[in-house]
Amino acid sequence: MASTLSDALEIVVRTDPGMVRELNEDAVFANPTRGLVILADGMGGYNAGEVASGMATSFLASALETSFFDRHPEGVSDPGETSFAHGCLHDSIARANTAIYNAAISEPQFSGMGTTLVTALFYDNKVAVAHIGDSRLYRLRDEALSIVTRDHSLLQEQIDSGMITAEEARYSQNKNLVTRALGVEPSVEPEINEYAVLPGDVYLFCSDGLNDMLVDEEIQLVLQTLSVNLDLAAKQLIQMANDNGGRDNISVILVKILRAFPA
Repeated sequence: MASTLSDALEIVVRTDPGMVRELNEDAVFANPTRGLVILADGMGGYNAGEVASGMATSFLASALETSFFDRHPEGVSDPGETSFAHGCLHDSIARANTAIYNAAISEPQFSGMGTTLVTALFYDNKVAVAHIGDSRLYRLRDEALSIVTRDHSLLQEQIDSGMITAEEARYSQNKNLVTRALGVEPSVEPEINEYAVLPGDVYLFCSDGLNDMLVDEEIQLVLQTLSVNLDLAAKQLIQMANDNGGRDNISVILVKILRAFPA
């Protein structure tokens, strides 16, 4: 599996503190040979957000890499069950949540810490995506940009209920109020979905430091014009977010599907 994935996926990882924050509380990870990407945006006082996001990425990277060392993600755990990838994501996130939550309640300086999460596993011409909070996954396919994940946020709930429009949401004061986070409660339910991928697709994982500073049309234009050079695309997205104020840490993981990778 390793040899097939590393030359089927091109992955670029970038993170930047932005223009306002001294500390970067985002954490990012990618393993192209396993088709694994993880992005976390930490929250909490002092350096606690950095601790939470760092714990999330290191714990999940270790747990998921171990899970797939001798078992293929497309397998099924039990007859009629979801894929092994789906089950592993769910179980690993539950354990990561417990670890962060226990650290937060046992260490005063980590009290109240938590993190958003968007993580994905590419396998068998599919991607299994798990997310918690407002870090996002976008997909560019045939020049069209779509948001794959749906924010777990107060703002998204207000949009869904018709209280405000998506345009009004851009200027809301409630931008950073998430309704779900990793490590804040004893348990959390990630949203996990699987999607078919196609050669030529470009996937953008990002913290809200990017999409709060750029409208989707700007993101789409960068991916359309620079997808031939993912490294340049990632740098350009971060540069534009900083040019627009860079009010938060900015993290970007870009994944381009170079060819099919059936199991």
